[in-house]
Amino acid sequence: MVPDANSVRVYTVNGAAAGSSSSLPDWLTRKRAAVGKGKKRVVKEHLEGSIELIQGFEFPEASNRVKTTRDGHHVIATGTYKPQMRVWDLDQLSLKFERHSDAENVDFVILSDDWTKSIHLQNDRTIELHTQGGFHYRTRIPRFGRSLAYHFPSCDTYISATGNEVYRLNLDQGRFMNPLLLEDGIDGEILGVNVVDINPAHHLLAFGIDGNGTTQFWDPRSRSCVGTLRLPRERLMPVGAQVENLSVTAISSRADGLSYAVGTSTGHTLLYDIRAAKPFAMKDQGYGVPVKNVSWIEGGSRMAGDGMVMSADKKVIKIWDRNAPASNFASVTPATDLNDVHHVPGSGLLMSANEGIQMCTYYIPQLGPAPRWASFLENITEEMEDQTTRSVYEDYKFVERSELKTLGLDHLVGTPALKPYMHGYFLSLKLYDTARIIANPFAYDEHREKMIREKMEKEAETRIRAKKDPGVKVNKALAEKVLRDEEKAKLRAEKKKNRKTDAESMDVDAEPSRPTILSDPRFAKVFEDPAFTIDENSREFALLNPSSVAQNPARRGKTAVEEEEEESERASSDGLGGSESESEASDVSSDSSAEGELTKFDPRTKPGQRNFRAEEAYQREKAENRKGWTSKKKVSMVPIRPQTGGPSQNLGDKNATFGQRRTPVSSNTARKSGVRQGHAEADAPMEISWVPSSGSGGRDGGDGQDRERPGKDKVRRKGVESFGAGLERGVEEKADMGDSERQGRMHRRKGVRSGSKNVFRRIDG
Repeated sequence: MVPDANSVRVYTVNGAAAGSSSSLPDWLTRKRAAVGKGKKRVVKEHLEGSIELIQGFEFPEASNRVKTTRDGHHVIATGTYKPQMRVWDLDQLSLKFERHSDAENVDFVILSDDWTKSIHLQNDRTIELHTQGGFHYRTRIPRFGRSLAYHFPSCDTYISATGNEVYRLNLDQGRFMNPLLLEDGIDGEILGVNVVDINPAHHLLAFGIDGNGTTQFWDPRSRSCVGTLRLPRERLMPVGAQVENLSVTAISSRADGLSYAVGTSTGHTLLYDIRAAKPFAMKDQGYGVPVKNVSWIEGGSRMAGDGMVMSADKKVIKIWDRNAPASNFASVTPATDLNDVHHVPGSGLLMSANEGIQMCTYYIPQLGPAPRWASFLENITEEMEDQTTRSVYEDYKFVERSELKTLGLDHLVGTPALKPYMHGYFLSLKLYDTARIIANPFAYDEHREKMIREKMEKEAETRIRAKKDPGVKVNKALAEKVLRDEEKAKLRAEKKKNRKTDAESMDVDAEPSRPTILSDPRFAKVFEDPAFTIDENSREFALLNPSSVAQNPARRGKTAVEEEEEESERASSDGLGGSESESEASDVSSDSSAEGELTKFDPRTKPGQRNFRAEEAYQREKAENRKGWTSKKKVSMVPIRPQTGGPSQNLGDKNATFGQRRTPVSSNTARKSGVRQGHAEADAPMEISWVPSSGSGGRDGGDGQDRERPGKDKVRRKGVESFGAGLERGVEEKADMGDSERQGRMHRRKGVRSGSKNVFRRIDG
């Protein structure tokens, strides 16, 4: 696909890709493939992204001429080597047959509407007639022929050759007629007749002369010259050039019978009206080589319009408007030299015969529709228009000559390893990488450092940026809030503007930007004078900004429970708890000091750190508590021992436990052994039963012996039930309790999970 400057796209649907600034050369896309294992390797040319419209549209070496039949179902082409003629069936898009000849073809004319009858001019001065069955007849002419034309009304075949004679072969009579003798006149010697054209409207014969730069027109009825057209030599020949022969190499007449297109040996194409001697348009191909073909493109055009002219030399094909010859409608530069170009009538398809193996076919959608037998081309090209054109050379690196010397590869100039292109060379990418590593061993380190730097820069873009400094002296938080509100308002305005249509946006005038508190001079002192500093710890600020105060734990106030605890601590520190003993007062003071240590350290503000002062206070408080418990004998630590004796072991005693009943020990033995027997049977299985007792567990030594002496027990108090180990339930009437025992614990527990603030109340006897 070759996009033109005027956005006219040319699609290569057969053959090698056309060369242009945006296309890839043939050697770059050629691939080698092996057919089968152990067989001979063959070379297959495959173009990436190409379309093969007609299968096998090629010749072994080169092609000479190509034409389509008038019914539009077949293509006939001649080529070499070996000299042959091939016919393709367009309905099947494949080769129909091939027919070999003894000499190479120069020109041929299709006599019938299909491929069955044709006449061929060969380069060995022979003329061959071919029919459906094959070769039909062969004859010879005196001189080497150059062109061939057939006049249907008279069945005369006009054969131009070297010299000033045009031979006539009448196919109706089957014999040569008198040749047409062209006169030299004042224009100069006639070296030969290059081309013959027959006008389809009035059948006027036109002969392009080689040597004197003229075109002679003959009437086939009178077989006489009716006019001579002389080319403007001064406009066509280059300035300062030596005397050279100017020749007419191509002629094409338009169907209107008035216009002619004449191609010259200098690479110019001139358009003439038969009624005027001067050309009304002239086109230069730009290469200075003889024009091979000129033709008028008529009918089937959707965008270009009628009156397009196609001119081609061996280098380039140009399609241009007859009214504006200075600009090209489309330009195609084939990969190989051209020999012939044929336009399929009523379509945008061009076929070319060239010096390459594959014949080329180009499709230009803007020039005309696809033929009926290739209508699918329109759908394919519409899909290809959405795709991007390749503009880079894959697997190849372009290097200049200076870089080539740096790499040490300048000795490869002239070898197949370097492909010359413009001011440098194309080098294989693998070879370039290898040479670059050898020339610069630190290339990998540089590349690695570059990749790391790019990755770090990419990660740095995703980091959280620091807050924008508002540039004020006081009330920075307020200034930052104003800036955030401005950004949000700007984003909302942009979204609202995008949702509006163009018409609405034209009707509604843009509102002028309003000044903010930062830009308003009336509020300048709010951000400059320290007297206007906002106290974020005040109660008024907390009422106006409750969410911001709640998010900041440092400014969060105390709860109701914490306030009550603080009040109770103040009451205890003021001596309100006078009923407590001195030891309890010391406990309260130690708790207060410990709590003070705790309140100075908040683990939520500094997670993961230890408060060593609080730990020391906790250990000090723990030691004091243990000392206080020992002095008041709150708990007696005694080992658990089984009861092996006592009056409760009788089987008839209903208060005896199940374990006592299962131990048949005599009362005498139990009295004598006493505690010693309990020590002896300490390892034996035993039963532990908790029996409520009226006395304190701390007064009987823990072995139950004092419980046998009811005289020594404490007097049972009314409304109080004792469970042992100092645990009691109930309240004695008229008992005096201090504030600490009445209100419960007023300080936080140390080292244990926090639970209820209630405690067991104890009444001292």
